[in-house]
Amino acid sequence: MSPLTEKHSTVQHLAAVDLGSNSFHMVVARIDDGHIHILDNLKEMVRLGAGLDEKGNLSRSACARALACLERFGERVHDLPAGAVAAVGTKTLRQAKNSRQFVRKASKALGHPISVIGGKEEARLVYLGVSHSLVAEDGKRFVMDIGGGSTELILGENFEPLHLRSLDMGCVSMSRKFFANEKLSPKQWKKAGIAAHLELRSVRRYFQKADWNSATGASGTIKAVGRVVQGLGLDPYSITLESLYRIRDIMIEAGRLDGLSLPGLKSDRKPVFAGGLAVLIATFEALKIKNMQVSEGALREGLLYERLGRIQSEDTRLKTIISVQQRFQISRKHARRVSKKAHQLLTACEKEWHLRLEDAEILHWASSLHEIGLAVSLSGYQKHGAYLLDHADLPGFSFAEQDWMSVLVRCHRKKLSKELCSDFPEEEKETGLRLVVLLRLATLLHRSRKEETAVIETIIPEKNGLTLQFAKGELEQHPLQLASLEQEASYLKKVGFMLHFSTVNAL
Repeated sequence: MSPLTEKHSTVQHLAAVDLGSNSFHMVVARIDDGHIHILDNLKEMVRLGAGLDEKGNLSRSACARALACLERFGERVHDLPAGAVAAVGTKTLRQAKNSRQFVRKASKALGHPISVIGGKEEARLVYLGVSHSLVAEDGKRFVMDIGGGSTELILGENFEPLHLRSLDMGCVSMSRKFFANEKLSPKQWKKAGIAAHLELRSVRRYFQKADWNSATGASGTIKAVGRVVQGLGLDPYSITLESLYRIRDIMIEAGRLDGLSLPGLKSDRKPVFAGGLAVLIATFEALKIKNMQVSEGALREGLLYERLGRIQSEDTRLKTIISVQQRFQISRKHARRVSKKAHQLLTACEKEWHLRLEDAEILHWASSLHEIGLAVSLSGYQKHGAYLLDHADLPGFSFAEQDWMSVLVRCHRKKLSKELCSDFPEEEKETGLRLVVLLRLATLLHRSRKEETAVIETIIPEKNGLTLQFAKGELEQHPLQLASLEQEASYLKKVGFMLHFSTVNAL
C-alpha cells in the first residue's frame, strides 16, 4: 500500500472550519469508536461579506481580520495531521474576485488547506450536520440555514438530502442593502420583504407542495431568533410566524439599531439581525411554515461527518463519481484500468515529486471520468469533458477539486499548451503538469482498452522528466503503445517535460 493511502488511518481528532460571510467558526472533535465528540468550539465575527468593495474584491481590512482570525484558529489545530482539518469558504469567497489569492494566504495562516464550495454543496453539508443532530423521525424534513451571504433550503429524509437550493440572500447582504443606515422603519422592512419574496419565487411552488413533516433551522440568524423568542417568552420550544412578527414590531418601535434591546440578542449579532429576520419572515410566509425548531448542528458539523465518512471509506465523492459514470455511460471497467495504471505511476513518483494524498485523489477522480466527454462527441471529447466538469454539480467536491479534474481531463490527450494550468498559482503548476503526464501515460498505455499492457519494470522520476524501463521485448509486442509513447515524448517536450522509455536489454 502506498504511503499516500495510509495517512488517514491513524486520525483520532478532526476539526472543521467554516469561513462564513459573517463569522468564522471552528469545532474540534475526537473520534471514538466511529462517533464524533465535540471538544472545542471557537467563533469570531469577521464580517467578511461586509468587506467586499464596489469592484467585488475583498478589502485589505477584511482580509487582515480574516487572516488574523485564522492564525488564532491555526494555533489550535497546529498538531493535527494532514487531512484531519476540513475548512471551507462559502458565499463571499464564491463571489469575491480575489478569492483565489486570499484562499492561498488563508490556507497558510490556518496551516491546513481551505476549499471554496458551491451553494448546493454547502446545502448538502448543512443537512448532513443538522440530520445528525436531530432525533430520527419518519418522513421528510425541511431544513433552512441563513448564512451571511446565502440562504440554503433543503428537503431530505433521514440522512439523505433529496432537494437542495441555495438562494442569493443572507443576513449580511440583506442588512447592507436594506438596513445600512441602521434605521428600522416599516418602509425598509417592506422593501426587504419584497426582495426576499422575489428570491424565494423560484422555489416557492416546489417546497409548498413537498410533503414534509417538520421544519428545522440552523446557524447564526435562526439560533439568534430562537434565543430572542425564548427571551421574550413567546414560545419555549420553536419559532412561529407570529413570534417573528412580534420581534419585527419591537424593532420597528425601537426605530434604530442603537436603540434596540432584545433579550438573547448578542451585540455582535445586532448589525446583521434585521436582514436575517427579513429573510426568515419571508420564508415562513412563502413556504407556509407553521413552526420551526432550532438545530445545534450546521455546516461545520456536516464537515466533520463528511470527513469521518472519508476516513471510514464512506466517501460522498465516490458515490458522485459512480453516479456521473452511470449518467454519462462511462465505461467503469476501462476507467478502473486507467486509474490503476495511474496509481502505479504515481506510487513510483510520489517521493521524488513530493505528491500529496490530495494529488492522488484528484488523479483517481480524473482517471475515473476522463471519458465523460464522449457523451457529447468523439471529436475533441477532452474539451467537452472539461466543460462538463467545470459546470456540473458534483456533491462532495470543492470548486478547486472540480477545477483540477477539469484541467486533467482537458489535457489528457492530444497536444499540450504552454499555458497549461495558467489559472493556478505558480507553485502548483509543476504538480499540475506532473499529474497531467501521469494521466496521459495511463490512458495511452491502455489505448487498446485491454487489461494487458506493456510491462514496466522500472519507473524513474526526475525533476522535469520521467524514464520508463519496459521488460525485454515488451515494446516490440505492443507496437501501438510504442508509437503512442514516441508521439507522447514529442508532445511533452514542447512543454519542457522529457519522457524517456526503453527496454531493459537496451540499457
